[in-house]
Amino acid sequence: MGKFGKWIGGGLGWVLLGPIGGIIGFAIGSVLDTSEVKTYTAQTGRNNFIVSLLVLVAEVMKADGKVLKVELDYVKSYFLKNFGAAAANDALILLRDILKKSVPLKDVCYQIRDNMDYPSRLQLLHLLFGIANADGVLHPNEVNVITNIAGWLGISNADFESIKSMFYNDIDANYRILEIEKTATVDEIKKAYRNMALKHHPDKVSYLGEDIRKAAEEKFQKVNEAYEKIKKERGFV
Repeated sequence: MGKFGKWIGGGLGWVLLGPIGGIIGFAIGSVLDTSEVKTYTAQTGRNNFIVSLLVLVAEVMKADGKVLKVELDYVKSYFLKNFGAAAANDALILLRDILKKSVPLKDVCYQIRDNMDYPSRLQLLHLLFGIANADGVLHPNEVNVITNIAGWLGISNADFESIKSMFYNDIDANYRILEIEKTATVDEIKKAYRNMALKHHPDKVSYLGEDIRKAAEEKFQKVNEAYEKIKKERGFV
């Protein structure tokens, strides 16, 4: 638990307070006596982001009434790809304990909403859909939980539908990703693309660390892909 203690104590601030602090309280004891513990009460750091993600992931995983080893493997692989081996191993340790806890999901989401900026909350939402879809299937119960999470996080309905549509493969989804109707003019499509590219640019979350910025590139790429497919369908450049 030594390395894990350094990871959880080295940059956690507001997540150690409120309902999230209660959920991960079991882990705090291992780091309180180390001189490396530093807390910041007014910023969202990388570890604050990851712990928030894990608490929400746990609720999505439990949505269908059971947690399978294959799901834990998916999460570990997902974290390995996006955050590296050390973070993946530590995250899985924490996730297994969080899964045993009863989570006041609405209160947790309110805490995240009040302490995390909007671009970071959008990235949380995208990662939740990515993990839920890791087995190639978005279970309706998982989608329902993520829908509730999005509402409590203060995500607009348009942004929710945009990110959700990134995990569906049809031409209508491409329009929803850009938050426009199929009847949109070429000028409206181009304007929507510029707005969405700005909203989802990875630099919006670069302050959370290079690994999270890299994870955000997938969301940014989905916007670009949607625009390219619409351009091909509509025949403009």
